[in-house]
Amino acid sequence: MRNVAWYDVKARRWLRDVVILLHPPYTMWHLAYVVIGAAMAPRMNWETLLWTLLAFFLGMGICAHCADELRGRPLKTKIPGLILALAGGLSLGGAVTIGLAIGVRETIWVLPCILFGAFIVFAYNLELFRGFFHTNFWFGFAWGAFPVLTAYLAQTHTVSPVIVFVAAACLLYSMAQRVLSLQARFWRRKVDGIDGRYYLAGDGPVVPHTQGYGTGHKITRPAVIGPAEFGLKLMTWAVTLAAIGLVLAHL
Repeated sequence: MRNVAWYDVKARRWLRDVVILLHPPYTMWHLAYVVIGAAMAPRMNWETLLWTLLAFFLGMGICAHCADELRGRPLKTKIPGLILALAGGLSLGGAVTIGLAIGVRETIWVLPCILFGAFIVFAYNLELFRGFFHTNFWFGFAWGAFPVLTAYLAQTHTVSPVIVFVAAACLLYSMAQRVLSLQARFWRRKVDGIDGRYYLAGDGPVVPHTQGYGTGHKITRPAVIGPAEFGLKLMTWAVTLAAIGLVLAHL
């Protein structure tokens, strides 16, 4: 079976299915936004950060991906639909429970975030409302700006102009992620073959289907997919290292 993503693994069926379902690099990426949002607070409440990370891991890392796989099996896993539904429901229940606990203990303003998070997980991944929320903007907001704002709110109980600008940057960063990811996924999952050539300046006259001079260069799958996926790898580590650096600043 062809790899469905650059982080797909060759392993026993159940192990491969679990790993690919969790989307490890992208889950790490979006959890880094939680860390960035919390680290923007003047003082870090480490316990609140850990609970917030767990809530987003359950909601984004498990529930959202289970819902996405239920709709069309894009990852080609063999996990039964009932298991996916149960895992998604239980993980979302856990995320909501943690959010409620944080809301009661820290600030009631976390509660609207819980409602939005529970809604957007299904609205985006199941493409509800005729796909209205399944767009670059809503992905950028839900998986970029939203974790930043929620984590900051849980820490400070308020919103500041500073965090708005940081959240906007993470929104745009996540939108860029989706653009590159859609490009790579299309060529990996939808295209069975590539037939064509490209011609560089200085290659000589464009004479297709001949041998030797002027035949150009064959277009290959790695040449098409490679730049987008390499960019995604760099972006994954960039945001992760930024989160680590901001956490270290609070030690």
